Amino acid sequence: MKILLLSPDRPDFVTFLKSFGDEVRTTYKRVRSDSEILKDIDIIVSYGCKHIIKKKLIDRFRNRIINLHISFLPYNRGADPNLWSFLEDTPKGVTIHLIDEGIDTGNILIQREVAMSPTDTLRTSYARLSESIEELFREVWPQIRAGRMKSTVQPSGGSYHYIRDREQYEHLLTKGWDTPVADLIGKALKLNETE
Repeated sequence: MKILLLSPDRPDFVTFLKSFGDEVRTTYKRVRSDSEILKDIDIIVSYGCKHIIKKKLIDRFRNRIINLHISFLPYNRGADPNLWSFLEDTPKGVTIHLIDEGIDTGNILIQREVAMSPTDTLRTSYARLSESIEELFREVWPQIRAGRMKSTVQPSGGSYHYIRDREQYEHLLTKGWDTPVADLIGKALKLNETE
């Protein structure tokens, strides 16, 4: 099998994918439906990809583009899912889903809630989510790879955030990504209640 990984540099993740005897190509650049890197690709795995995957590419690889997202969908689609899970006090977790034309709206393959500690920071909670999604992916990859993993439609509701949505809350990040999550819980809800 030939796999394209859309991701920043993740050597351990690539090693895992190759352990099945598969060829793995990686890129962090935008991929168009006619890109040479797609030649003979069987499946695409997106993990931390910053580019929106366009409809032509989705159509070419329908139900063969998998995304690893560090939120418990349908909550916190889009940018900064970890931050928003605290600001809006929504469920924390990870989701592996198919990519469709929406942003983080595709059918869910599997998801898992992740417990957080009151002593966590944004940095430590992000690390916990990353570790959890990689662990979950390793558990289910053989089924996904073999085409035996069934998907389910996402529940209605949830939330979506753009990068620019964070601007009005950046003053709360008093220690940047080392800000304690306890300082952020429900702050977006409280701000919206006063408007």
